[in-house]
Amino acid sequence: MRTEAMDDAAISRSPSTADTSARMTAGIARLSHLVGLVFGYLMLVLAAVVTFETIARKLLGFSLQGVDELGGYALAVGSSLAFTTALAERGHIRIDLFHMMLPRPARAVLDWLSILLIAVFAGLLIKVGASVVLDTIEYRSTAPTPLATPLIWPQALWYGALCIFALVALVMAAHASWAFATGRWALLTRLYGPKLADEEIREEIEDLKRR
Repeated sequence: MRTEAMDDAAISRSPSTADTSARMTAGIARLSHLVGLVFGYLMLVLAAVVTFETIARKLLGFSLQGVDELGGYALAVGSSLAFTTALAERGHIRIDLFHMMLPRPARAVLDWLSILLIAVFAGLLIKVGASVVLDTIEYRSTAPTPLATPLIWPQALWYGALCIFALVALVMAAHASWAFATGRWALLTRLYGPKLADEEIREEIEDLKRR
């Protein structure tokens, strides 16, 4: 009977499979790290501006104009960037109560469907987002605020972040489909299955060591 350990060993002995998966995983990890940094710095700038705005109102008697508007743009762009990081790090919530109780083929089907549906969802976001951006360009829309910001500027950043998410989701879905079609259940589960408790603990320990 073929066991999970045998499947893992077979993958490790296949240079082409291991190299391709390693390159894809490393590339997505680097992109996720970069996107995460942009998101983090964006939130830090937003926090600093909001803090200054609050202090200025209470103590100095004046207010910056449009902080709430700019904050909304920052949150929209930042959340779209966070989609990519959550996907790359398997941070999306999965109800895995019975996942580990299922046989490996059944788990592989669920793992494959999960990443495939995320890619479909990303495609829908791109489609809807494109219509929003095109309408903004056509009508030359501006924000109904004192700043009267041309909406194409924040929407372009927002849509760009969604495109990054969709691209990563598409690459991962294609790789997962290949692993599913070729019967590489161990690889599929390791890269696209929900994180186990010991895996999360190990990552937290490694993060603490890096600090």
